[in-house]
Amino acid sequence: MKPYYERGGIVIYHADCREVLPAIPPDAVSLLLTDPPYGRGKADRFGSRDNLIAATPYTPVVGDAEPFDPTHLFRYGRLILWGANWYADRLPPSSGWIVWDKKDGGTSDNFGDAELAWTNVTGATRLFRHLWRGMFKASERDERRVHPTQKPVALMAWLIEQFTQAGDLVLDPYMGSGPVLKACKLLGRRAIGVDIVEAYCEFAARRLAQEVFPFAGGPALYKPTLI
Repeated sequence: MKPYYERGGIVIYHADCREVLPAIPPDAVSLLLTDPPYGRGKADRFGSRDNLIAATPYTPVVGDAEPFDPTHLFRYGRLILWGANWYADRLPPSSGWIVWDKKDGGTSDNFGDAELAWTNVTGATRLFRHLWRGMFKASERDERRVHPTQKPVALMAWLIEQFTQAGDLVLDPYMGSGPVLKACKLLGRRAIGVDIVEAYCEFAARRLAQEVFPFAGGPALYKPTLI
């Protein structure tokens, strides 16, 4: 299959990941890090996923109308799966969870206070605090949001820095707007991203074409908090 984008160790495929994954051997991948469709049926708008008042339309997330089945990802040894609280009954037991505190000490509102990721790369629960609530963001303040469940590059960079080494290959089969790939470029990792929606492949390719600058705040942005 011809890549949609390929440069500097980063490859994007515009395809259904189930067609691409059989060609990617598990022993070549150091980490599978992804934010798949949650099966909520509401991932085509921005705002609270249960309160869609004044929501902004986005390109729909293919597959979000049905419950997500992660079994096709289990062939890879090390995984971090966002939104896993919505399909935890289909995942093996694990004591390792990632908690992203989105309000970073602020007050609660209609948005979720945090998001969860299931993982088998650590036996501890780890916490990352990074403000990301509507217009109030600790990073990417001048960048347009294009995906309804878009995650900050800073979050993905923190995870990649904790659980991979320079030159490792990171796989994101549900790439979306490409924060995992952007973080890999920043940190000197190789990456493969796949998305079935061409609009997201195009946006991710444009992000990767931009020059990389250090995050404001430096290394402290990625310091984990053990709970």
